[in-house]
Parts: sequence; structure tokens; C-alpha cells
Amino acid sequence: MLQVKDVHTYYGNIHALKGISLNVNQGEVVTLIGSNGAGKTTTLRTIQGLLRPRTGSITLNGEELTQVPAHLITTKGLSQSPEGRLIFTRMTVLENLEMGAFARSDKDGIQRDLERVFTTFPRLKERVKQRAGTLSGGEQQMLAMGRALMSNPKVLLLDEPSMGLAPILVEQIFDIIRELNQQGTTILLVEQNAQAALQVAHRAYVLETGKITISGDAKELLEDPRVIEAYLGL
Repeated sequence: MLQVKDVHTYYGNIHALKGISLNVNQGEVVTLIGSNGAGKTTTLRTIQGLLRPRTGSITLNGEELTQVPAHLITTKGLSQSPEGRLIFTRMTVLENLEMGAFARSDKDGIQRDLERVFTTFPRLKERVKQRAGTLSGGEQQMLAMGRALMSNPKVLLLDEPSMGLAPILVEQIFDIIRELNQQGTTILLVEQNAQAALQVAHRAYVLETGKITISGDAKELLEDPRVIEAYLGL
């Protein structure tokens, strides 16, 4: 469904991504793990069109995306819940969710997806008129994910959804990721909590200083000595 092939991305003269290649098949959860500064967020920002690769190819269902503006990439079927949530704090919960559907005109479909978000995240329905900036950290993360779902994406990009959350909320967020996948959502997950990410994913890639060094079945990587030593703290 989503294919990234030999992508090189730069920040000025800094070579951030050095030939990244990965793919996400329909119905999968694929995770990208690695330490801080490895290039995980840069990878998602490049896929979403917020950064332009200097060379390489990014395709969704065979359609090349590297020259498509970021706001139009959303209409093609990619939507991201960004690192740090980046919700609209002065807007209400409902207004944030409506912003997620900014590129859509199918009112019936928007309403159906809004109900789906409220079913998945009942806390948001309870706080629908509340200003987003007054929500707890966990609720804000749910809102960021719900907003991304409102574009009805073919592939949902999740960037560090557990960051800064209490352990009980981390567990809840990963339960929701499983539920979304079981509903049919294809997910590319960037996550520093490697153990939780590998437990929820089908396949995984390990990113180190802009290069993918290990890839394979997520359950197998949970038992890989290199991954255990470097990322699982065991």
C-alpha cells in the first residue's frame, strides 16, 4: 500500500535520511523504532510531504507522492497524528475533529466517521464542547488520533502516541491501536517504547542514524539480541 524507496532527506546540509526503504501492506501495523535522533519523525514528515526528499520515491497504491503538496497528500489517503499532538488548544474537541475532515465534502461520511471516533474514544464525546487545551495529556493524544482518523485515511501515521503518558494510559493507547487495526485501519507507527510497539505490530524496522539496520517480523525482533540490548533495556 505504502512504499518508501531509497529516500534521502536533508535539513540544509545535514543528511538526515540515508536511503530509507520500507513498505506497509494493507491491514498491517508496521512500526519504526529507534533512539532519539535516529530519524523516525523525519521519516514520517517526509512521507506526509512536510519535508521533501532530495532523492527517492514514496508511493501510495502506486501513485508517486514526492511532488504532491502536503495538504493534498491527506486527500490521497495519508493522515498523521504528530509527535507532541499539536492539537488546536483554543478550539473545542468537536472543532478539532472537524478540522481533521477539512478536505472532505461528504457530509454523511464525515458524520459516520465522527461517530466512529466517539465510539473509539468515548472520553472525547463526553468533552465534545470543551476546549482542547484543557484536556488531560491522554485525552489530547486521543484527540490527535481522532482528528487524524477524520480524514478517513488509507494509512494512519502515528508519531510517538505514548510520549509523556502515564503507564496506564500508554496501555490504553496501544489497546486502541490494536482496535483500530482490527477495524481495518492500516498503521505506520513510530514509537520510542520499543517493547509496546513490537507487541502491537506485525512487522518492524529499526532505524539508526538515518539508516534502517534491522527489519523483520515484530515478534521475532522482540527476541533479537541486538534489539533486546539496544532498545528493550533487558
